[in-house]
Amino acid sequence: MSINTGTDEHAGLNAAATATFVVFGINGLVFASWAARIPAVTQTLQITSGQMGTLLLCTAVGSLLALPTAGLVVGRIGTANTVRSAGMLAAAAGVGIALSLSAVSIPGTAVSLFFFGIGIGLWDVAQNIEGADVEHKLRRTIMPQFHAAFSGGAFVGALVGAGLSTLGVDLPVHLLVIAGVVVLVALTAPRYFLPHLSTAPAAGEPKPAKGPSAWRDGRTLLIGVVVLGATLTEGAGNDWIAKASVDGLGTSESTGALMFALFVLAMTAMRFLGGRVIDKYGRVVVLRASMAAAAAGLGLFVLAPNIWLAGVGAALWGVGAALAFPMGMSAASDDPRHSAARVSVVSTLGYISFLAGPPLLGYLGDLIGIHTALLAIMFPIVVALLLAGAARPLSVAPETPSREPATQEPANRESRPGGN
Repeated sequence: MSINTGTDEHAGLNAAATATFVVFGINGLVFASWAARIPAVTQTLQITSGQMGTLLLCTAVGSLLALPTAGLVVGRIGTANTVRSAGMLAAAAGVGIALSLSAVSIPGTAVSLFFFGIGIGLWDVAQNIEGADVEHKLRRTIMPQFHAAFSGGAFVGALVGAGLSTLGVDLPVHLLVIAGVVVLVALTAPRYFLPHLSTAPAAGEPKPAKGPSAWRDGRTLLIGVVVLGATLTEGAGNDWIAKASVDGLGTSESTGALMFALFVLAMTAMRFLGGRVIDKYGRVVVLRASMAAAAAGLGLFVLAPNIWLAGVGAALWGVGAALAFPMGMSAASDDPRHSAARVSVVSTLGYISFLAGPPLLGYLGDLIGIHTALLAIMFPIVVALLLAGAARPLSVAPETPSREPATQEPANRESRPGGN
């Protein structure tokens, strides 16, 4: 009986890991399908980089409104239902974007992007909480591989965007197909997620006493600041590397999309390898090395005199941007009892830069050119490097016998004597 139970639990855990991997991948595909063709959007709507930044800010506002409440939503309805709801909302918004672009409607595009941001924000927090749950059950670092799925999906999306751009396929048609894929995945993959433990009290039970808010937890806030600075380099690359290649290097739109694909491919490869690297050297060392690589790659991309050296810079930039966000999610969820609230806080702070930073770069790009404006993110990268120690694993004692004991990551160097 116990053997069968163990086998069933193992099979269920593998199914949950696979489903989480798929959900991350489709999330990346959706994001890249939009990001890789931003130059086509500016051309369709006949707008400047600054005006495009305003449209991107609509997405940021939607996500930033959704993120602080995402932990509460997940606690009430579970990760599976949150992903389903968020996916359907994102798909509906994608249809709205497609129709607005067909009508050359800037207001319609802006409103659709706002709801797109809400859907993506809720989806992102839910998938990260599910990924953290799976990681704790497996007792090894796997979060970077889930984020590798996001990057892999983004890489496929970037290639599709480049190919469709070369073939002259309209962006609205592209977005409508992607919306259909999102609906299919959102309705099927979450059924394999781990069982949800609701934070809502059962009928007749008194409400539990409220503990300190995650927004007042010092370690959580420091991790959020680290993620805020670190993810700006990822967000800037996702939103502007294609446009910066076109404007600063004089490439074609399709070549710019391929430069974005190179950036995402480097991120994907590093995230697939990242779990073993983190287990060997520890979060703090890897995070600091990542920020150093991101700074070096960004500088080379901007200052390179030709497309080939810029490509090397884009790849190094992608390597450096790869692990910061997944490490932040793992650090925020070290204590599974508080993971939903803390992941929500860190996600919110991280997405302030991930979503709001690129639009601000667009405004700066109107003044000095988007290619040169990318250098502005050097400062937050350095801040993230200096504060990387906040991500050191947290030792957690089990709260109740009914919950699986929460332990520190056994493979990370920081959890062993002599670590960082």
